[in-house]
Amino acid sequence: MRVAILCSGGKDSAYAAWWAMMQGWDTVAIITMGIKGNDSMMFQIPGTFISAFQSVCMNVPWLPVESSGKEDFEMLDLKNAILGKRDNLSAYNSIWPKHIKKNQNLDLFIGKLKIDALVTGALRSDYQKTRIERMCESLGIISFSPLWHKDPLEHMKSLIELGFEIKFISVSCEGLDKEWLGTSLTKDNLLKLLSLSKQFRFNLDGEGGEFETITLAGPHMRNKISCSGKVFFKSGRGSWEIEEADIAQC
Repeated sequence: MRVAILCSGGKDSAYAAWWAMMQGWDTVAIITMGIKGNDSMMFQIPGTFISAFQSVCMNVPWLPVESSGKEDFEMLDLKNAILGKRDNLSAYNSIWPKHIKKNQNLDLFIGKLKIDALVTGALRSDYQKTRIERMCESLGIISFSPLWHKDPLEHMKSLIELGFEIKFISVSCEGLDKEWLGTSLTKDNLLKLLSLSKQFRFNLDGEGGEFETITLAGPHMRNKISCSGKVFFKSGRGSWEIEEADIAQC
């Protein structure tokens, strides 16, 4: 089976990519939505360009898709990209921050994606899953969501146990302060996160947008990604903005 992975660069899509590769399927592309606006009901915004580095580590071509993030157009932008109706090179130049070093091994996917299925890291959002399934049905392909309704604690524990290296790059809920920004997910701070999630009643896995992550290593990646960043925090919300990123040599 030929599949593409809808990849934000975060923990859930990284898990979905690993899951697809464990099925023995032919992963032909990593698709990343680059949102130009400040909001999206469907897709992660911060740090998504890290997917380009992930694609190099996975030896899978990268398909970046630019979108305004407007509700009526973002799924159409994704569909058109799969059909090869977008100028992908233009999108690539637009969503990659100029201060990030471009890796010479990056393989951009050009043209129509000939796939049997699209794999996503959807957790519990019926809005997201339904819209993706409708798009896939219109394209005559299957939609797979291996994490759908997985227990939050089991999911977070499995990421650590499988060897994923996860960093928190944004926080936006009561209980999570600037100390979390740029911090890696570990067994110790998962316990802290669990306690805080119960105290302040937020989703342990960040499903409600309480935090966003990037993935720097995983069992499906040949190399690790190294990066540095700067913390910005104000009025209970903050981000860890990546300043430099590159592929670590093994």
